[in-house]
Formats: sequence, C-alpha cells, structure tokens
Amino acid sequence: MVRIASTLIVGIIFGLGLAVSGMMNPAKVLGFLDIAGNWDPTLGLVMIGALIAAVPGYALARRRRAPLAEPAFQIPTRRDIDVTLVVGALLFGIGWGLAGFCPGPAVAAIGTGLREVYIFLGAMIGGMGLFSLYATYRNGRP
Repeated sequence: MVRIASTLIVGIIFGLGLAVSGMMNPAKVLGFLDIAGNWDPTLGLVMIGALIAAVPGYALARRRRAPLAEPAFQIPTRRDIDVTLVVGALLFGIGWGLAGFCPGPAVAAIGTGLREVYIFLGAMIGGMGLFSLYATYRNGRP
C-alpha cells in the first residue's frame, strides 16, 4: 500500500510541476526549441530546477541500500550505445520538435481536451506497437 500511495503522490507532484512549468503547452516547448527564432529560455530554468532537485536525490540514493518502498533499486546495467538507442533518441527528438510534446507531459495533458494531445498519444502508442513487433521479429520470438 505504501508503494501505491507513494507512486500516486509522486505522480501528482510531477503532473503539477509539468502544468506549472508550461511543459504541457506545446507552444511553450516549441518556443524553447526555436533557438534561431523567437526563443523562450524559460524551460531552461525548469531544467535547472530539476537538476537542483535530482542531484541531492541521487547523492542520497547512493548512500542507501534500497528505496523506502522497494526491496532494491532498479538501476540499468547496460551502458553500451547501440543502433536501437540512437534511432530511438532521434525519433524522440524529432517527435518532440514537431509536436512540442514528450510522453510525460502528453499524458498529463489528457485532461486539457486538446485534439493534438490525442493525436500525439495515438502516434506514440502506434510507434510503441511497431517497435514491439520489430523487437519480436528481431529476437525471433512468436
């Protein structure tokens, strides 16, 4: 129960942070990405704020054996850079630049009722499905 409650609380705080920072507004995000035009640097402050919160959090986590609501930390062990990672990063960046959404803010923006949110989420889910098919084919699993 602690795990579910803590997940809900963190999710609400994250969603509120996305709303307050303007990350759910694709025009604001695209303004930040438009460094050659009418650049809006305010999301840079959001990134600085995220670092201010994350750096001490990671330092604290390194001193602990496990998180409060889990038996162990789940830290990725792979450190190699492969084609799948590079292509995925490129697709993410292109999608972010074209739509002004990334997955977290898009999910948080569902309640806004903007048609663009649903188009983006549909495309994202479709892309996840295509990748799942590709991974199944590549790994030879039925």
